[in-house]
Amino acid sequence: VEHLETKRVRKNGTVFPVSLTVSPIRDAEGAVVGTSVIHRDLTDQKGALAVAQRMAAIVEYSSDAIIGRTLDGIVTSWNPAAEKMFGYSSQEIIGKPFDLLSPRDRVDDMLSILANISAGHSVEHLETKRVRKNGTVFPVSLTISPIRDDKATVIGASMICRDVTELKHAVQYARSLIEAALDPMVTISPNGKITDVNEATVTATGAPRNKLIGTDFSDYFTDPDMANRLYRLVFVRGMAVDYPLTLRHLDGTLTEVLYNASIYRDTGGNPLGVFAAARDVTRQMQANRTAAEQRAGELERLATLERFQRLTFGRELTMIELNKEIELLRKSGPASRCDSGAQN
Repeated sequence: VEHLETKRVRKNGTVFPVSLTVSPIRDAEGAVVGTSVIHRDLTDQKGALAVAQRMAAIVEYSSDAIIGRTLDGIVTSWNPAAEKMFGYSSQEIIGKPFDLLSPRDRVDDMLSILANISAGHSVEHLETKRVRKNGTVFPVSLTISPIRDDKATVIGASMICRDVTELKHAVQYARSLIEAALDPMVTISPNGKITDVNEATVTATGAPRNKLIGTDFSDYFTDPDMANRLYRLVFVRGMAVDYPLTLRHLDGTLTEVLYNASIYRDTGGNPLGVFAAARDVTRQMQANRTAAEQRAGELERLATLERFQRLTFGRELTMIELNKEIELLRKSGPASRCDSGAQN
């Protein structure tokens, strides 16, 4: 009996898989007098098989195209996602050159990649383009790893190909919204450097995008220290609301703004930088100052009127008293004195 798979138990009670090869033992006359049993422990083999089965399931049901190829560019494996993504069945593509999947202007891209693969290095998240059976060119992200034989010699490459068309559309849509915004928007690194800006920031500062990126965020404000406190505050608190700053244009024009800022993170939750958007409040602030000046003027005029009223009111009292004195004098004038003399 050869290669019978069954189970056995160790002294400590552990049950493990084995492969048995059982042969008869014969005496001198050829009669079977016993058996010889060869046990092979299949624990590692079974574990490797389980891993291989899981990997096969992952490849089979992956939403990413997983493609195997030789170092000289022949396709050796092709999962269902690759068939869906590129339009070729496995029967159509296996054994064919991988160049069928590359646009004509990208055929040479794989040469430098294969040099890395042959040296045993992997290539991760390479953004490039591929072409479908119907001729449609689309953007992809490639992760390429070496395939080795049992002697660890690199004999091919395994490629995971992810269609990033929708992601690119989403990025373009988001970028369009950012560029269409009237408010200056900027991203700031943890050390205070500008990493990206929108067109409104270019307009507000007068500096081109390529000159802004990589410079200090604080360079474009009348109070650099206050600008530095903004992004530091966001890293501590997670956000800032209506933070006042004054932007300085290269021509000297000043723009009063209120910044709203928040921290942005990677998929692991680690902070990458600060996203800040500025609202131009120059006219509003000017209107507030004008209103305050008008109010101050009105209050001053009111105070003047009150002082005048008090002064006028005092004079009116004086005139009343004076009129009373005159009336009394009239009553005690010459006629009254003559009547008094005649009586005497």
